[in-house]
Amino acid sequence: MERITKDMTIGEIIRVNPKAAETLMTFGMGCVGCPSAQAESLEEAAQVHGMDIENLLRALNALDR
Repeated sequence: MERITKDMTIGEIIRVNPKAAETLMTFGMGCVGCPSAQAESLEEAAQVHGMDIENLLRALNALDR
């Protein structure tokens, strides 16, 4: 399975692992379905929402695929 990175867009992450949407929402990214979020990198989204990118990446990459 492809490893999720901070440079991937939200759309790519959800295509790689649809379970990631729930994790992103748990972290406070309620806009995962927004058209603009689909083109935003995970790092950009984390900065906008004031999140720790490393914690977010660990959680996303730990998901059962």
